[in-house]
Amino acid sequence: MKISFRRHKVDKPKINYGKTRKWLERVIRDNQKTIGEITIFFCNDEYILEMNQKYLNHDYCTDILTFDYSTNNIISGDLLISTETVQYNAIKYKTQPPTELSRVMVHGVLHLLGFDDKTTNQQKIMRDREDWYLNILESVTDVRKL
Repeated sequence: MKISFRRHKVDKPKINYGKTRKWLERVIRDNQKTIGEITIFFCNDEYILEMNQKYLNHDYCTDILTFDYSTNNIISGDLLISTETVQYNAIKYKTQPPTELSRVMVHGVLHLLGFDDKTTNQQKIMRDREDWYLNILESVTDVRKL
């Protein structure tokens, strides 16, 4: 039962990993699920494109790919995050890179929890949840309160 962070051909982002881990664990608990094994892989655009082509037959870069291995109420999976695309999106959406990275991480966890974003209504629900949890992350200074 853990959340781990790995990297592939990129530097590890400068974030508070302990706080991020506790925060994502809270997201899972808030949705009445149990934490299994979640690995967050930070990678570059080249690698995420390769994985998108190989596993989803999509020929484009994206900020995140979510591979769901959850069973019943145990949430497990791999989140592949392109730090290059996250940086680009931070500029595009006029936000700070760590905030955009947090949004992408919680987005992936929400997918593992069963949330989808294929329709306009689903996208609104997903964005509202992301905003809710980002506000929690940014307001908590003591990780014991997560």
